[in-house]
Amino acid sequence: MKFDKPATTNPIDQLSVVGKSTDRIDGPMKTTGTATYAYEHKDLPGKPAYGYILGAAIAKGRIESINLSDAKSASGVRAVVHYQNCGQLGQGDKNTATLLGGPEIEHYHQAIALVVADTFEQARSAAELIDVTYKTEKGAYDLAEIKDSGANVGDGFWGESDTRIGDFDNAFSSAPVKLDQTYTTPDQSHAMMEPHASIAAWQDEKLTLWTSTQMVDWAQKDVAKTLRVPTANVTINSPYVGGGFGGKLFVRADAIMAALGAKAAGVPVKVFLQRPLIFNNTTHRPATIQRLRMGADRSGNILAIGHESWSGNLKDGSPETAVSQTRLLYRGEHRMTQMRLTELNLPEGNAMRAPGEAVGLMALEIAIDELAEKLDMDPIDFRILNDTQVDPEKPERPFSQRQLVQCMQTGAKRFNWHKRNPKPAQIRDGRWRLGMGMAAAIRGAPVENSGARVRLETDATITVETDMTDIGTGTYTILAQTAAEMMGVSLDKVTVKLGASALPVSCGSGGQWGANSSTAGVYAACVKLREKIAVKLGFNPDEVVFSTSLVTAEGRSLPLQAAAIHQPIEAEDTIEFGDLDKQYAIQTFGAHFVEVGVDTYTAEIRIRRMLAVCAAGRILNPKSARSQVIGGMTMSAGAALMEELSVDTGRGYFVNHDLAEYQVPVHADIPHQEVLFLEETDPMSSPMKAKGVGELGICGVGAAIANAIYNATGVRVRDYPITLDKLLTAIPDAG
Repeated sequence: MKFDKPATTNPIDQLSVVGKSTDRIDGPMKTTGTATYAYEHKDLPGKPAYGYILGAAIAKGRIESINLSDAKSASGVRAVVHYQNCGQLGQGDKNTATLLGGPEIEHYHQAIALVVADTFEQARSAAELIDVTYKTEKGAYDLAEIKDSGANVGDGFWGESDTRIGDFDNAFSSAPVKLDQTYTTPDQSHAMMEPHASIAAWQDEKLTLWTSTQMVDWAQKDVAKTLRVPTANVTINSPYVGGGFGGKLFVRADAIMAALGAKAAGVPVKVFLQRPLIFNNTTHRPATIQRLRMGADRSGNILAIGHESWSGNLKDGSPETAVSQTRLLYRGEHRMTQMRLTELNLPEGNAMRAPGEAVGLMALEIAIDELAEKLDMDPIDFRILNDTQVDPEKPERPFSQRQLVQCMQTGAKRFNWHKRNPKPAQIRDGRWRLGMGMAAAIRGAPVENSGARVRLETDATITVETDMTDIGTGTYTILAQTAAEMMGVSLDKVTVKLGASALPVSCGSGGQWGANSSTAGVYAACVKLREKIAVKLGFNPDEVVFSTSLVTAEGRSLPLQAAAIHQPIEAEDTIEFGDLDKQYAIQTFGAHFVEVGVDTYTAEIRIRRMLAVCAAGRILNPKSARSQVIGGMTMSAGAALMEELSVDTGRGYFVNHDLAEYQVPVHADIPHQEVLFLEETDPMSSPMKAKGVGELGICGVGAAIANAIYNATGVRVRDYPITLDKLLTAIPDAG
């Protein structure tokens, strides 16, 4: 099915199942421990062995010698795989660095060997016996130090590297009110609960891989390319994923090393990445340095807006696209954005929840508050004044839906924004200084082609099959809701099968495209199935209605089951999206409000209240959508207050590479979070009229927290995370 025209009225609009707050149908399996994750799969062709990966102890250089004799002779060892005995490997399209290093080393903890043994403990112990001699080369590990060497990144998925509209330089220099500030965000880790984990098993020349991945189709193709085998010889299974946040978009060393180890040992092999390798071997969110310049007239109209960003990555890597939201969020005739990428020898930087906007808004939305203060304007009033209903860089391209102003106004009323004292450091609650802050949120609503197969079984139940993944987002449930709505059955009559490469290729989970695209794929398959059933029952497909397990048309009804008495009826289709996104700017919007308390004496920061107001198309399942938003809010609170990968700039690695020293929020850090969804349908987005929401929740929250801290203390911190040492010497005295 092609989707190249705005959606009109269709069966989803009945909203008998879609749009209802629904418990996740996979919830009972996950809460009872019966959901089988990649590392837990038991139906294997033989008793599995265990693999342990040895990571490189240098960040840049080469291996001069590697002595494996002690490891090979250790108790229980079945095989040792390394670059000298694994054959020639390829490189997946989605990988920047090679997944098995040697002799050249591209980054710290790059996999250089795998020990396969009867038990995990034996494999780990033997890996410690491998003696490696390195020749270290000088590397670049400090973004600030080499920022000026950054190069233009050209065009890519982010669009153009640089954009210019009007005459930014003259407009900025002549503006009556100006802001010119620099903001920084650190390297951050996905820190998902389930580690990168895989089980590999070979039968003749065919590989089956149970692995934790967000993108089954990408994984199948990149595993095949890396191992230099036909794609058809690789089977991927990933029915449950315990968190990804972008870190499992791409094949990592656990999958490839498990496959190599299983081939060498002749038995299935289980491999998971120990926490230090998750931090240093896999991808992370790169650090940024961002300069924002804005000029306005004295009435508050933005005349010039410029946003420059610097980030680093390995050779041939991509940038952190921190300027993306600035191209769309506020009006202003004279505009400039610019991204520069420096070559660093740190582990690979890549997508992490809301890449671009998550860190870009951490800077932009502080800058907006700072300029509003210079203008003596309320931050919300300033934002509303500079709202735009068209793409500021392409005025001929309107937004398909844009309720940003309504989000801010609704949130302000709900949060009692009128009680905020605009003068900082004025409100006290005992030893706590209180402040309120807010920020706007924007995140793209991309779509990707997505396929599905839908089957009416002989017992009148519906089976949905697609290689789509559920990374904790509720995919099983919204796909079941979609099929139930389309086929006129109750939710308990729908079975959903996900996460296997043998199933139709879907969009996969990532980029905030998963929910909207995958449900649209199921919608397309259901349209085809409805047509087949109507014809089988002698109805006109254009007039048929499916409801309460009945098929009705032309004044008569038949049971749905009547169409499949003797054998199931099956239909398969793929939603193929046209260019509506070029005609319209299709985005999601929100407003975040935060109240904090800052201890006068210790500078301890406590979040007291949080509110998100979102406009993100039709909300398919408000219950799971709320969970996605509060998860994003929590991650952004971590980014604002504690999350930072500390770089050893001498040796080129992340020092705090475990969950003991890389701080993430815990329950005690997060108060009650309120989420409101504005009524919205977007016919330009898909037949579902929905959009993604899973990444919108992380966008803007960090700046709202920073703005609240400033309102509480009068101390403006522009370098994240906002830790107490950055406040302690500047916070007003207790008196």
